Amino acid sequence: MTRLCSVLACLFFAGLIDSGVSADEKGIGDFPQLSAKNDWPWWRGPLRNGMADQVAVPVTFSETDHVIWKTLVPGRGHSSPTVVGNRVFLTTATTAEQIHEVLAFDRTTGKPLWRKEVNRGGFPAKNHPKNTEATATLACDGERLFAAFYHHDKVVAVTLNFAGEVVWEKEVCRFRPKTYEYGYAPSPVLYQNTVLIAAEYDGESFITALDRQSGDRVWQAPRPTMITFSTPMIAHVAGKDQLLISGAQKVSAYNPATGKPLWSVDGTTFATCGTMVWDGEIVFASGGYPKAETLAVKADGSGEVLWRNNQKCYEQSMLAHDGYLYALTDNGVMFCWRGTDGKEMWKERLKGPVSASPVLANGNLYWANELGTLYVVRANPERFEKVAENQIGSDSFPSPAVCGGQIFLRVGKGTGKERQEWLYCFGNQP
Repeated sequence: MTRLCSVLACLFFAGLIDSGVSADEKGIGDFPQLSAKNDWPWWRGPLRNGMADQVAVPVTFSETDHVIWKTLVPGRGHSSPTVVGNRVFLTTATTAEQIHEVLAFDRTTGKPLWRKEVNRGGFPAKNHPKNTEATATLACDGERLFAAFYHHDKVVAVTLNFAGEVVWEKEVCRFRPKTYEYGYAPSPVLYQNTVLIAAEYDGESFITALDRQSGDRVWQAPRPTMITFSTPMIAHVAGKDQLLISGAQKVSAYNPATGKPLWSVDGTTFATCGTMVWDGEIVFASGGYPKAETLAVKADGSGEVLWRNNQKCYEQSMLAHDGYLYALTDNGVMFCWRGTDGKEMWKERLKGPVSASPVLANGNLYWANELGTLYVVRANPERFEKVAENQIGSDSFPSPAVCGGQIFLRVGKGTGKERQEWLYCFGNQP
């Protein structure tokens, strides 16, 4: 019954239940032009939890096997593919010339359609070696693209249409980390008529909501003065929409319509990067730096922490499914824990380090490590069941997008000046 309620809540929140109307006819919640089946419109997919439509996709693939197309990606970035309609979008950065760009590719062929320069110059003097100047994933409402970049000592929000034209550009805040000069990472999040952007560092920190049409500020919620990198996430849990975020030694929830705090508990650590996940009325968070902790919290505002352990997923997110939590830790150990009490169901040593987040598709977890190895593991709490192990490129930091029976994956090949990024589309050939 708990799982059924969880599924119904997720579907209701996503706008997928309405008198028998199909997901494609209904769209996604406040975004009727999007398809829950065929689009991957923002970070962690249409339901915001890493779960894809359960259409069969390949489990074994390589640089020559099940490749629909591959295309060269200029510059460098860790943003994941955003897939809407017949297009695939990415952000990228060319560090030598200090250029930020948004890229569009044809979904059918991989052919580049346009590249739009949205900033030149002002890159920070330092960044973490595992971060890039284009790490935030684009969000799309079916008509426009929403991006966030850090340059000229500020975070800037940029909105483009599908022709690559800038609709509006706004300075979100001044931003110049000094204690930890590790760059910027949170992705824009769409909710109702707003785009939510987090900016947390050793200065004035907050989450803010900007009007999607104009870029005008709708609300702003203060956050602790402490650098952290997690993307806020919207979930319908405990009977209401909640904005969930970890970091700054807290697990917190806000009203996404107003920015008002709902609840907060002590947990995780100073800095987190992964996105919170949920199942039923339980939310999960993990991090980070300087210590390691994963925990489960009841999202009803009671402040009840159900369990904690000393494992960590720092940069990567986890995945909660059918009452169980799956994690691939920084050093490459995969765990399955029971969501209600944290009981370890199994663990298996794979290989780290890990930065990418997983996608659940057709009952399988697709999860890459930084070395370009993409594991396919059955989401089975009874035992570890590796389905396949695929090698794509020589490094893999962005997370895959899985929709419409296809897998979109951004990888790097080579090292140093010879390194080059590629975007792949894998699928079952007709």
